Amino acid sequence: MDPVCGMKVDPEKAKWKTFYKGKKYYFCSNHCLERFLENPDEYLLHGPKGM
Repeated sequence: MDPVCGMKVDPEKAKWKTFYKGKKYYFCSNHCLERFLENPDEYLLHGPKGM
């Protein structure tokens, strides 16, 4: 699941991904990846915000 918008993401097909604190996260778009990178802890603590 995309931690920013909550969209279901297939890890095998995801184009956008990053590692944070030893864990890999997958994103539905570059926009969501960029938002996550701005403040990862916000999304990990409070969950997806939706789009």
